[in-house]
Amino acid sequence: MAPLQRKRTKRLTCVTAALTAGLFVSAALVSGPGHAAGARAGDPPAPAPTAPTAPSAPAGAVAPAAPAAAATASQDPVNRPPDTQAVTPAPAGTTPPAQTTAPAAPTAPAAPAAAARPAFGAYLDYGPRGVARMAELSRWLGGAELRVAHTYLPGDLWSNIEGLPGFLDVWADWTREKKDRMFVLNVPMLERNEEGVSDAEVRGLLRSGAAGQFDGHFRKLAERLVELEVPETVIVLGWEMNGITYTHRCGPDPEAWKTYWNRIVTTMRSVPGQKFKFDFAPNRGRDAIPWTQCYPGDDTVDIIGMDSYDQPHGQSFDQEVSEPYGLQAHVDFAKAHGKPISYPEWGLYRNGDNATYMKRMLAWMDEHKPLYNTLTDYCPHGVWQCDDNPRASEIYRSALSGTDPVDPAPTDPVPAPTVPEPGPTVPLPVPTAVTPNCSPLELGAWVEYWIGGKLCLRFDWWSRMH
Repeated sequence: MAPLQRKRTKRLTCVTAALTAGLFVSAALVSGPGHAAGARAGDPPAPAPTAPTAPSAPAGAVAPAAPAAAATASQDPVNRPPDTQAVTPAPAGTTPPAQTTAPAAPTAPAAPAAAARPAFGAYLDYGPRGVARMAELSRWLGGAELRVAHTYLPGDLWSNIEGLPGFLDVWADWTREKKDRMFVLNVPMLERNEEGVSDAEVRGLLRSGAAGQFDGHFRKLAERLVELEVPETVIVLGWEMNGITYTHRCGPDPEAWKTYWNRIVTTMRSVPGQKFKFDFAPNRGRDAIPWTQCYPGDDTVDIIGMDSYDQPHGQSFDQEVSEPYGLQAHVDFAKAHGKPISYPEWGLYRNGDNATYMKRMLAWMDEHKPLYNTLTDYCPHGVWQCDDNPRASEIYRSALSGTDPVDPAPTDPVPAPTVPEPGPTVPLPVPTAVTPNCSPLELGAWVEYWIGGKLCLRFDWWSRMH
């Protein structure tokens, strides 16, 4: 399939200032609601991070760092760190009151489909709001447990790819609360990751990385994650490398890209205490280069993932399965290499509110049991933070919560509203006519249309000029 240029969102180009501000400010998160970032009215307060363990000595001076997360030529970019927003964690919300003991009620039967489903989550926001919203999404799903938290490191500067202090803390706190939780972190391989860097420059950067020039940045990131006590983080490294959007793309030099990937993984695995899992996650389909040509080898890959949105326009789900380098090829490739699969990004896109895609994609994941999946939940892809996809939303909610897709009508009769008796009519005051202090100018309908009305020349205009 020829590369499909995706609509891009400016989610990462402004993160540097916001991340730096997060080091010195302890104010509440100030980002407001908006579809692009998937904000919702009445969001719960973001949890405050617990004090991290005393950081180990830095490995050495490091160059600048970057936020990145875009979309490749064939998948739509996820709304990742909007670079203008502060990332300072908001203060923790008040603790809910303890529940009083109530009489035992009949236990509702468990939803078999939801119970059997592998670990799932959703990308809800790049910062503390993303953590806070997981509880809200769980309630919307009838209490279904989200076991996977997913965010992206900014890819603008090396200092941000290293995991700037304050950015990852709330994600680590949430992950540590339960042993079966999973933290998925997309990590760019190069800075300036969404700045339209030329193929020639990308080729040079990949070769520099393959020679070890950038090892120190990834060592610092690994040390940071171990310090935060999330050593089992799933690292989605250099995602959608088969596309054309990112600086960390594979196409300009596949051999250098694979050598560089192997070097990053080896560097991060050398940090004591780490248990990272590295996820190789291309776009579905051929895109700019077949993703199999970018595969770096079984020794440095733990999971073979795939980002799979509902596109291009008019393509059926069966075609998404059977196309070259599509869903079936992904499953077969992972099986041949003895690796589990994942879907770090998936959701609606070019075909709109496609309930068939939603139903079929959920069934596909039920059948093939990925290690995890995380829906991209903002417009146009999402189902909870996006009101544009009501049909697909009902399918997703039903499947994950085990409820019927349509809420039953109420059985109790609804009382008719009482109509108040009319009171005495109060006459409205008649506005006093105001004598104009000017003379209207007749400029013609065309001029009055463009200036928004008539002009009126004051009677005292001559005296006011002297």
